[in-house]
Amino acid sequence: MINLTFLDLADNKFLGTIPDNIPACPKLKMIDLGGNNLTGQIPETFKYFESLSYLSLSMCNLNNLSGSLEVLQHCPNLTTLVLSGSFNNEEIPSDSDLQFTMLKTLVIPNCKLTGKIPNWLNSLGKLRILDLSLNQLNGPIPPYLGNLPSLVYLDLSNNFLDGKIPKSLAQLPGLRSCNISFEVSLDFPIFMRRGMNGKVIKYSYGIRFPPTLDLSNNFLAGEISPEFGNLKNLHILNLKYNELSGNIPDNLANLTNIENIDLSHNDLSGEIPVSLARLGMLSKFSVAYNDLTGIIPSGGQFSTFSSSSFEGNPGLCGEFVLNCRENEELLESSEFEEEEESMIGMPVWTGFGTGFLFSVILLVVVPRIRDTKRTDKFE
Repeated sequence: MINLTFLDLADNKFLGTIPDNIPACPKLKMIDLGGNNLTGQIPETFKYFESLSYLSLSMCNLNNLSGSLEVLQHCPNLTTLVLSGSFNNEEIPSDSDLQFTMLKTLVIPNCKLTGKIPNWLNSLGKLRILDLSLNQLNGPIPPYLGNLPSLVYLDLSNNFLDGKIPKSLAQLPGLRSCNISFEVSLDFPIFMRRGMNGKVIKYSYGIRFPPTLDLSNNFLAGEISPEFGNLKNLHILNLKYNELSGNIPDNLANLTNIENIDLSHNDLSGEIPVSLARLGMLSKFSVAYNDLTGIIPSGGQFSTFSSSSFEGNPGLCGEFVLNCRENEELLESSEFEEEEESMIGMPVWTGFGTGFLFSVILLVVVPRIRDTKRTDKFE
């Protein structure tokens, strides 16, 4: 098939290995073999696959991720690599010599990969989409990710990453400048995930990837840098389920294109900045289960958020959670009850102490007096 350009055999029940003669098709650019029970490794012959641009091997049972990447780096026109749900329980290769000069999309989620985020990603100067979510990666987020000039979609969620969020991520050119493409849209399927019934679900063609920074469900600590307010091209900021502390930066009000902010399930304190009510594109917002206090901003998009966006913060009050006057009365009532219990408890404890002291006198002092008198009598 010397004129074949697109081969889609996804979502079938094919077994065995990937045929090593596929690279013989001189015009073949796109291959999707995802959702099959393929085993083994990517053939060595793929080193000479000059026409290959897009490769999806998601939801397969392949092995040897390190060897596969070593082979695929030799494909000179490879721009999209989708390996989600394959290469399970392997360690992500840390080989700093890997070179993918043309790669724009690297998707390797849901593989239970171990190890640290590798340094060879630093050389992917054209990378726009990076998804390493749903793995078991540990260690800090490397600061060099903030130097990738074209990156507009970063998903490192659901790992074991720790340390502080590098301030360099606030310098990502693709998220700072609104002159860069509004979104990443691709004209072929990106990745597939299994539904509740085990069936493979293919994402639709032309899937939309809004500019995203998703670091949720990790162990990241420290404060949210005010410099993240510089990411004016950012549409989704997800930092939920971490160990972040400090205040919510007022500078987040500069995120003029932001649609979704989720800071829930952290240790954030202070007040919700009133300036966030100016975010006209904001459609989803959550700061639930932190240690925030004060009045919830009103007006703007905040009038559309439900109480679940703010629950788990006893010190917050506002239009949708608890009227501030009622909240003050409740706090005063609680303090009064504590004082009343203290006053009521005082005579109880005093009576208990007196009774206890009297018992000691009866049990210890009186017998000794009697013994002394008895001794004096015999003398």
